[in-house]
Amino acid sequence: MCSPGRRRGFAVVSKLAFAALLILATGSVAAQALRIGTTPVFLDDQAAFLKSWAGYIERRLGRPVLFVHRGSYREITELIRAGRLDLAWICSQPYLDNRDQIVLALVPLFRGKPLYQSYLIVPATDTRTKGFEDLGGAIYAFSDPDSNSGWLAPQVAMKHAKLDPQSHFKRTFFTFAHKKVVEAVAVGLAQGGSVDGYVWETLALIHPEITSKTRVAWKSSWYGFPPVVARASMQKEELARLQELFIRMQEDAEGRRLLGQLNLDGFSKPSPRLFDTVEQNLKFVRGH
Repeated sequence: MCSPGRRRGFAVVSKLAFAALLILATGSVAAQALRIGTTPVFLDDQAAFLKSWAGYIERRLGRPVLFVHRGSYREITELIRAGRLDLAWICSQPYLDNRDQIVLALVPLFRGKPLYQSYLIVPATDTRTKGFEDLGGAIYAFSDPDSNSGWLAPQVAMKHAKLDPQSHFKRTFFTFAHKKVVEAVAVGLAQGGSVDGYVWETLALIHPEITSKTRVAWKSSWYGFPPVVARASMQKEELARLQELFIRMQEDAEGRRLLGQLNLDGFSKPSPRLFDTVEQNLKFVRGH
């Protein structure tokens, strides 16, 4: 007859064995899922798209995929730095600020190149504005304080023009989504806004009723497209497999359909030098 201590021991072992069987049966979704961080995009039904994209990746990796959505670049960057995400689609500014704690993995291709621009947009009824100088006393919308196109590039342009956003504009605010910048300008909540040119061009394809109420008054120079980064602890073999999967999306019909919904041509392996101009802008704005 077993002693009470041995019975408790058997009970613990039994529970552990049951848990192990449960993990094997369920595939250990929590432990094995590929976790990908995203921020607000322009899609009409982001949940449906991400479900389709997750299914595409799952079938090729043989493991579950979980998209983790947050409302700002900062929140997603903190998660990837902490190793709570495997991949994250962020912006070049948070990548540069945290490159010692994350790994550059992929860069999207827009119109065949890993490049994009910042747009200054105004209401379509404003046919006069050509640049920031013309918007003195206006209400102005930025997208995100960690966005190159939605904050940093405009700051650089205004600094070169010797304009102080704090005194030049009547008021400024962040929308924390490029699409919301376009909507704010379209409905008159702001007389100007800074937006990712890729997002504006994509919205012009799928929501011309919104973009037609705005006008692009100024475009920045070209910058490296917002990258996809990986957690620092990811093994090189795993990173290489993920890079190959995303790069080869261009090669099959389902992958091309998903890329088409994103208005992208594909993904490629980036060079860190792609973001040199953004780094120069950061130093210029920060004064060092």
